[in-house]
Amino acid sequence: MSVPTMLYRLLIGPLELFFEVVFSLADHVLHDPGLSIVALSLAMNFLVLPLYRRADILQAQQRDRELQLKHWTDHIKKTFSGDERFMILQTYYRQNGYKQTDALKGSVSLLLEVPFFIAAYRFLSGLELLQGVSFGPIRDLGVPDGLLQLGGLSVNLLPILMTAINLISAAVYLKGFPLKDKLQMLAMALIFLVLLYGSPAGLVFYWTLNNLFSLAKNIFYKLKDPGRALRWLFAAMGLGLLVLALVHPFDSAKRQVLLLALALGLMLPLALSRLKGRLPRRELRIEGDRRLFLYASLFLTVLTGLLIPAATISASPEEFVFLGHYLSPLWYLASSLLLAAGTFLIWLRIFYGLAGEKARAAMDLGALGLALAAAVDYMFFGSGRGNLSAVLVYSVLPVFPAREAIVNALVLLAVLALGILLQRKKPALVRAALLAALAAALGMSALDAVKIPAGLRSSDMDYSMSASTRREDWPHITLSRTGKNVVVLMLDRADGYLLPYAFTERPELQQQFDGFTYYPNSLSYGSATREGAPALYGGYGYLPEELDKHPEKTLIQKHNEALQVMPVMFLGEDYHVSVIDPSFAGYRWYPDLSIYDAWPEIHAENTYGRIDGSALTEEQKRWYCEGYFGWQERNMSALMRNFFCYSLFRVSPVALQPTLYNNGFYNAASGLDEADGTALQSQLFWSTSLARGLDPEFVNSYDVMPLLAEMTWLEDDIPGAFVMMANDTTHSPCLLQAPDYVPAVNVDNRDYDAAHSPRPGFAGWEPLELRTYSQASHYHVEMAALIQLGRWFDALRSLGVYDNTRIIVVSDHGTRLDASPDHRFGADWWEDVAQYNCLLLVKDFDSRGFTVDDRFMTNADVPLLAADGIVADPRDPATGLPLTDEAKSSPVHWVYRGRDWRSIDDDTCLLPAGSWYAFRGEELYDLSAWTLDHST
Repeated sequence: MSVPTMLYRLLIGPLELFFEVVFSLADHVLHDPGLSIVALSLAMNFLVLPLYRRADILQAQQRDRELQLKHWTDHIKKTFSGDERFMILQTYYRQNGYKQTDALKGSVSLLLEVPFFIAAYRFLSGLELLQGVSFGPIRDLGVPDGLLQLGGLSVNLLPILMTAINLISAAVYLKGFPLKDKLQMLAMALIFLVLLYGSPAGLVFYWTLNNLFSLAKNIFYKLKDPGRALRWLFAAMGLGLLVLALVHPFDSAKRQVLLLALALGLMLPLALSRLKGRLPRRELRIEGDRRLFLYASLFLTVLTGLLIPAATISASPEEFVFLGHYLSPLWYLASSLLLAAGTFLIWLRIFYGLAGEKARAAMDLGALGLALAAAVDYMFFGSGRGNLSAVLVYSVLPVFPAREAIVNALVLLAVLALGILLQRKKPALVRAALLAALAAALGMSALDAVKIPAGLRSSDMDYSMSASTRREDWPHITLSRTGKNVVVLMLDRADGYLLPYAFTERPELQQQFDGFTYYPNSLSYGSATREGAPALYGGYGYLPEELDKHPEKTLIQKHNEALQVMPVMFLGEDYHVSVIDPSFAGYRWYPDLSIYDAWPEIHAENTYGRIDGSALTEEQKRWYCEGYFGWQERNMSALMRNFFCYSLFRVSPVALQPTLYNNGFYNAASGLDEADGTALQSQLFWSTSLARGLDPEFVNSYDVMPLLAEMTWLEDDIPGAFVMMANDTTHSPCLLQAPDYVPAVNVDNRDYDAAHSPRPGFAGWEPLELRTYSQASHYHVEMAALIQLGRWFDALRSLGVYDNTRIIVVSDHGTRLDASPDHRFGADWWEDVAQYNCLLLVKDFDSRGFTVDDRFMTNADVPLLAADGIVADPRDPATGLPLTDEAKSSPVHWVYRGRDWRSIDDDTCLLPAGSWYAFRGEELYDLSAWTLDHST
């Protein structure tokens, strides 16, 4: 990040972000970019009105002061020259308490206008949403208006109109001013005309509206009682909106309520003024405290700019690195800190510096209130929203319960009341508490910031690596032509419940999965990889309850031991062993392959960053090579903005969080669709049929799937081969282009979904209605994985190694689908049976036909299924204990739901960070068999 870029983020970035958020919020309501520009202009002008009003007062004071001194300054300049004139003027100014720097007060309005102009220019001139959008007589807001056609010459009318209004406004404002001031305003108007003449019509329209507002403001200030006139104007506008809200039929009750609220809000100032005249006057005296404002501003800067982003990144630094476009996540911290400092330490300070004494005293208390509310919201509310992706989007749309919002509001009111009371009684104590909170926030931020580069260095991942186009450089899936092969393929978070619908939609999958048995009644003992994967890889000795029985070992050690069970077991049978992307090995996002160093015969490899998309088909190249890396850059750019926005979301009251989160778009204007105003962003679209962009987490995993055949190597001189491979295609839900369910920069499945909704399942299965984004996106990525597996199985048939290969396709856990109310066994949204219904498909040697087996199974059966008939005495190499399935017949199965998928390095048990569910039975979707045993 260059120095000019850093200065821009510090000084202009907060303004541009505010422009974008206001425009986005307006467009969500109005669904019209032209009207949204009007709303943006009104919002910005009313926001800065106190600033400009104060600037006008300072300018008038400066002008009056200069007039008072003018007689003698003119005399001195006329009488003396050179150094003598300079020294006499300086003495005269000093005697009259005047500093030459006071002349800058006369330029405050101009100095304020420059950053606002730059922010508006950067935002509106490059806004893709305006391209091709008409508004009134303006044919396209994204290009110069060209409203006048003189012969063959196109003349832009809006800049001329803007300049005319600007000159009229200046004439009203500068009546009686010296000629110098009038010439200055004329020059400024002409400069804006030159600068904006060739600009997009949307930008010029915005600036024209600003000039209209300025003209109205100047006329109001010439009135005897401008405040009274303004209140009546607002009341008239509110009355008009009220009539419109009452008589106009709106397609949304929410929109009608918002319009009514706006109408009443506009009428409120007049009503309060009338009421105020009838009440006894009692002046409320508020004591100001500038140190309070400073300390609160510093705390807000550190909290939103450093602490929250650093805590988020340090939890898993590798997730925030995009291979091929390496950028240290520390730069995201720098960007968020600059935006926070610009917001709270510069622009809030500018408002504070230009305010009067009473306004400053109110801002002191306001800053204290913001700091207290932010701390309370961050520490005690808004947690548990779900898993956060590398693009700061929750994997499942988070829930914002009304009850939580009400409790939060009551707590905040109590805390604010206490804070104001303490400030009035014990101001020194409040300042000390703020300084202590600031020091704590800085300390925690520093600790988390240090973890980020350390976390990256602890991984063996080469972040500068470039993906290879050579098949020889890719990880190998080695199989024997003549011996028996065993393949265990773990699809992270694949849903066992969805397979019947996928196979019904694409009947050819049943043929490609010939020989497989599908076990729909399969249980996972955990809700995340940390709890569900150890038993999958290591058997029943690694169930969540067993993990907690051995505090002498850390969870990382136990997890790594589970990943070693099957490879070491098959290595003892002289098998060629390949391990590819072992799940969460070493509790690292990029698996730590050193866990197999004790067995050099095990061929352990990672696919992440190893495969170049140029090896894909022509169709796949189109989305991968042309789209993926471009969207990577956009994701990195979005994170520079969104970390600060995410912090604001986390520290905001619960009632405001849905608006600020904005379905993961954080009110980015690039997340608005020009057709209907529906939210879009570069990775996800909260619809079931439309999406724009590529999700990097999905692509990083999916790019392996079409190349499984190319990664397959056949050997003649080995007795057999064992392959253990994990893939996260199903772990990164996003919408794909049907019917082939492939990534696309622009996904439009409206016609396809209309023809295939609801999805039918196997006989006796309820039809599946993809009502939510979560349901649709999980279905899409599972379809994508199954389709590519089917093609790989066809390739294995053509290579002659399908029949002599046992294949187990399994997942560590499912996800909350909420596909049916009959699937939830409790009130908590995690208490959906689908969360614990893992995918389990098994094909044995020389098997034929596709069958469904409803017997009770678990993913802890996988090691024994893999070893069956090959390993005579399967044992855990870490403990030496035999692998058995005795726990499967237990009357109670303890299922663990963790509250976070991450663990710190020295954790030895899962408790107390989660809940235990007791499953008593053998029918997974028998809700009476599930109970919440205890929560800690």
